[in-house]
Amino acid sequence: MVTLITGAASGLGWAMAQHWFEAGHSLMLADIDYNGLAKRLSELGDSRRVRIAAVDVTQRADLERLIQKTERAFGRLDLLVNNAGITHRSPAATTDPDVFLKVMAVDFQGPVELTQMALPLLEKSRGSIVCIGSMAGWMPVPGRAGYCAAKSALSQFFEVLRLELEPRDIHVLMVYPSFLDTPIEQNALGADGQKASHARSTVGVMASADDMATMISRALTSRKRWLLPEPVSRFGSLLWRIAPHLYLRTVRKKFAGDIPA
Repeated sequence: MVTLITGAASGLGWAMAQHWFEAGHSLMLADIDYNGLAKRLSELGDSRRVRIAAVDVTQRADLERLIQKTERAFGRLDLLVNNAGITHRSPAATTDPDVFLKVMAVDFQGPVELTQMALPLLEKSRGSIVCIGSMAGWMPVPGRAGYCAAKSALSQFFEVLRLELEPRDIHVLMVYPSFLDTPIEQNALGADGQKASHARSTVGVMASADDMATMISRALTSRKRWLLPEPVSRFGSLLWRIAPHLYLRTVRKKFAGDIPA
């Protein structure tokens, strides 16, 4: 089993890498942080089953090299995990448009282009695609307009792609976590494109990356189409649909620090 994971140097990507390495997978780990990848490679300690690649998912040439390197190293690809992501914490009205462009490029365009490039290999292996979406793609979250938009676009694209690929026996699992204890929020962008200065707001209990990796693996084994791991996220999604005014009042209070006065 050959697995390619983007955003693999930390957080959920690294948790999934460890989980599947222990399960016997061969891994291609990609991240923009090459030094972080090199450290992870030394921690796994098996260069025969693990390769690393410095990749900026917004650069098409990087993605092309990644697929080529995977094929040269292992001769196949069974599982593609679109995990690399970025977010922001800033008001929609005053955020530099370049922040939205960057978030959309990393969270939507990159996974789309990488998946298109990987499809010939995945079709040969009748493989699987995992996309790390977000409940923010289903319902509005103050201070995350660009992130919500990108994750919504990701969800819609891959839901359509699933319909088109199922007759070719390629499986797609969409994962919709809410708040994870990972570095993505620690590195969130502010309105000016620099690191956000205010703390994140959350709802419910933050899940650990290790627990999430285990749930993703089980869902993949069961060939589930969707994984909505946390009850609070499922409730929030339902509330947004059946009582939107109550949902908006709740998130306005919970995310007051992300909303301008």
